[in-house]
Amino acid sequence: CAPPDVVVWPQAVGQVQELAALCHRSRVPMVPFGTGTGLEGGVNAVQGGVCFDLSRMDAIAELSLEDFSVTVEPGVTRKALNKHLRGTGLWFPVDPGADASLCGMAATGASGTNAVRYGTMRPNVLNLRVVLPDGRLLHTAGPGRQPRKRAAGYDLTSLFVGSEGTLGFLTQATLRLHPLPEATVATVASFPSVGAAVACTVQVLQATVPVARIEFLDEVMADACSRFSGVGLPAAATLLLELHGSRHSLAEQQQQTEEIVRQNGGSGLAWAEGLEEREQLWSMRHNAWYAALALRPGCQGYSTDVCVPISRLPDVVVETKQDLQASGLTGPMVGHVGDGNFHCILIFNSQDPEEAHRIHAFTQRLGRRALAAGGTCTGEHGVGLGKRELLQEELGQEGLDTLRSIKAALDPHNLMNPGKVL
Repeated sequence: CAPPDVVVWPQAVGQVQELAALCHRSRVPMVPFGTGTGLEGGVNAVQGGVCFDLSRMDAIAELSLEDFSVTVEPGVTRKALNKHLRGTGLWFPVDPGADASLCGMAATGASGTNAVRYGTMRPNVLNLRVVLPDGRLLHTAGPGRQPRKRAAGYDLTSLFVGSEGTLGFLTQATLRLHPLPEATVATVASFPSVGAAVACTVQVLQATVPVARIEFLDEVMADACSRFSGVGLPAAATLLLELHGSRHSLAEQQQQTEEIVRQNGGSGLAWAEGLEEREQLWSMRHNAWYAALALRPGCQGYSTDVCVPISRLPDVVVETKQDLQASGLTGPMVGHVGDGNFHCILIFNSQDPEEAHRIHAFTQRLGRRALAAGGTCTGEHGVGLGKRELLQEELGQEGLDTLRSIKAALDPHNLMNPGKVL
């Protein structure tokens, strides 16, 4: 952990501007902070400086039910927003698991379990209010604007989504809301192998079953989650599926899903329709990190992710499973396989340099395996500190030089979250 020299808690955008201008004049590094749930070291102050904790800017500034949009400050988390939206018939579906800051989710380009149907943060952000490194204020789509689509100039909103705090402070986000589904059902299916579970995922998507979530657990993760949460899953490759739709349409979707599961050797389908049953299921999934840590009490965890084209997913997952076993690592696998994104939660003894070296070597091989399959070294965690070398291999020198040019234009003194991404 690399702590900052100073922490400040601004409560209004004007204070962020004043503090940024002061740091800019004094050439002091600045590190934005939301809730600290990022996984790639994005809030580590590797050059010291000032940490801007934006959690006290927590206003929900504007809600438009007719426009399906809401404007929030960086202290608003996804759970707080959805609690505020109760009774409106709308919700914000992007769910990375942690109760993260919504502006922080925009900064890291987060996604999660619902992305297969509702998309990642990028298409769900309509506008951003950004304090630039010198204190100037930028509205990426223009002040007060929230069109559903636009073709006016460069897409500045998308530029800042996923910028990981390296270009400016996201002090307000206008987000796209979605109607709550009329009906929801969820189920769990067990498979004879990892390959069968992932092949089933591909076939469900190819059959255009409108799944809202389709999550994968390997047999190690399924057994760990079962013991940690007391759910009673078999120690087998597992899929968790959720369908959203009308009551009439869900019956047909369930039948279609059951048929594909059976064709791939799956078993154990029992549909949960009640809210309490579904919440228990997804609570188990969201507690996967803690379930993995419980496999080796006293050890630490490191979660890494990649994303590959759906057609390459079965092969990449099977190869990664074989690599984990050959490396002698404890690394249960879990993933949002509906969009080709999966994670390895690596549990290791931080006091054992040899094991730490094997962890690092494995993560590099995993990233390069994804790149060789036409994918990306990170689908949602971001680059941060750990994947800068892989980013260069992914984008090539011209791509990286273009990113550096953008960074230099907006932050010529490299004060915003230095040492990250580039």
